[in-house]
Amino acid sequence: MDGIVIVDKPQGWTSQDVTARLRRVFNTRRIGHGGTLDPMATGVLPVFVGRATRGVEFFEHAEKTYETVLRLGLTTDTEDITGTMLTEALVSVTGEQIEAALAAFRGQIMQIPPMYSALKVNGQKLCDLARKGKTVERQPRPITIHELTLLERTENTLRLRVHCSKGTYIRTLCKDIGEKLGCGGCMESLRRVSAGEYTIDKAVPLQELLDTDQPEEYLRGVDTMFRSYPAVTLTANQETRCRNGNPFSVKLAEGTFRAYSQSGEFLMLAKVEDGIMVTVKSFFAVS
Repeated sequence: MDGIVIVDKPQGWTSQDVTARLRRVFNTRRIGHGGTLDPMATGVLPVFVGRATRGVEFFEHAEKTYETVLRLGLTTDTEDITGTMLTEALVSVTGEQIEAALAAFRGQIMQIPPMYSALKVNGQKLCDLARKGKTVERQPRPITIHELTLLERTENTLRLRVHCSKGTYIRTLCKDIGEKLGCGGCMESLRRVSAGEYTIDKAVPLQELLDTDQPEEYLRGVDTMFRSYPAVTLTANQETRCRNGNPFSVKLAEGTFRAYSQSGEFLMLAKVEDGIMVTVKSFFAVS
């Protein structure tokens, strides 16, 4: 079986836990996921099965959208509600102050990754160092916050919608907003509502996948992750050259394309330059 299944990851599971269980469901070791979610987070987790795993590398750059709850007045060592409390403060902020703080984080910004992350410094994971009580200097990294919207406010919480680039830590964003407001803050909950082309309304609860005896019905073609690129059907001769890994001439404008066979099989993601089509990544079954 080959394809992508969009899982609604439950709380308490790591992304690796999900793929480990789905290896048994789909009876294959060739499984990968697109974008790690922390155990406390829920929502969209694309899982790539069989030959579709060849597409994981492209998904690493996909933009994500989250709904998160920021707890004001509380800071922790992990930057989320599961950590050890560091400070606690009274919350007294106006709507105008909140909007001004959010505005400061929209667009291209620099973000310092949290210590509790899988990033490595000098070959060591930051989270491993953090668990030993160590803190090391981290270089700020550029990220883009395309949307940062206040959805709901209570006395001590802000529910936010965040559409962001790859590499954004929502925990750190919550912490930084809290600092900007002068009371501190940490992430109370997190739900990914979209990843690339895939949205939460199309996601399947993990338990439903574990219970089914027809998991193949939940798979969608790997070409669905490339829907932003135009499709082109190859001639028989072009298909032969494609399957042999050879470039060939086409009458197409320059750009990236989804290439299909005459029978409709998705063959490859391809690029055209100077009237020549070359393979970016092939996805056809090898006989």
